[in-house]
Amino acid sequence: MTILITGATGRVGRNVVNQLLRRGVDFRVLTRDPAKAGFAENVEVVKGDMLDIDALRAAFSGIKTLFLLNAVAGDEYTQTMITLNIARECGVERVVYLSVFGADVSVNVPHFAVKYGAERMLKAMGFSATILRPTYFIDNEVMIKDVVINHGVYPMPIGGIGLAMVDTRDIAEVAAMELIRRDRASGKLPVETINLVGPDTLTGESAAAVWSEVLGREIIYGGDNPDGFEASMAELMPKWMAYEMRLMAERYVSHGMLPLDGDRERLVTLLGRPLHTYRDVVTALAAQ
Repeated sequence: MTILITGATGRVGRNVVNQLLRRGVDFRVLTRDPAKAGFAENVEVVKGDMLDIDALRAAFSGIKTLFLLNAVAGDEYTQTMITLNIARECGVERVVYLSVFGADVSVNVPHFAVKYGAERMLKAMGFSATILRPTYFIDNEVMIKDVVINHGVYPMPIGGIGLAMVDTRDIAEVAAMELIRRDRASGKLPVETINLVGPDTLTGESAAAVWSEVLGREIIYGGDNPDGFEASMAELMPKWMAYEMRLMAERYVSHGMLPLDGDRERLVTLLGRPLHTYRDVVTALAAQ
């Protein structure tokens, strides 16, 4: 047992678990409620969270490599810092960390800035780390599917610069490959950052156009104004979090998430297959 997975019950985390199972890798999962986690019987599960010091110490027993994924939370940075400190205390030096694209420049979006702080901590403390920086998740479209289908409006204010949206299956497969590579390395590997992007760069208008083609009827883009988006999010989550989502959307409008030269080619080479496309995901959502 050499790998510990955090954040395993979310969309990325479950895909990481599945990728590791598919590869026959032994690992352990840390989760708040094992009874509700629903993992296969051969997955070792430890109960606890990132603010439970005793549970963290127990979870890190015999572990060499950590997959660190933090959900957006008011105390996300505290969770991250404590987890990395306990990891170091327990002799863990190898980490694959799920950050976010543009973490170093999106200084006013709290969960982006937090992740950049964690990146700096990984480097300053001498961890052997792979930092994964995904763009906007294509899978987020499941949250707006009903609005698109029932009201004919694509409501996400993502602007006109473009987001190279990425599929969580691609994120998870790269994460699993990096976990195995780090874990099996004979010595410490240098810190490496990988931008996780998709094959398509979508604007609000082009995303709406894809939905239009898939559904066979016109879907319009709801526009760049984030007021309605924030109000809608506030019905689903705490107001502070809805406001944070607004700040993120404003960042999409002002700067987009555009891949750097070679990002896409690097991922295709690494995975040995094409990246999942926005159209494929939308087609699957529309068929549900």
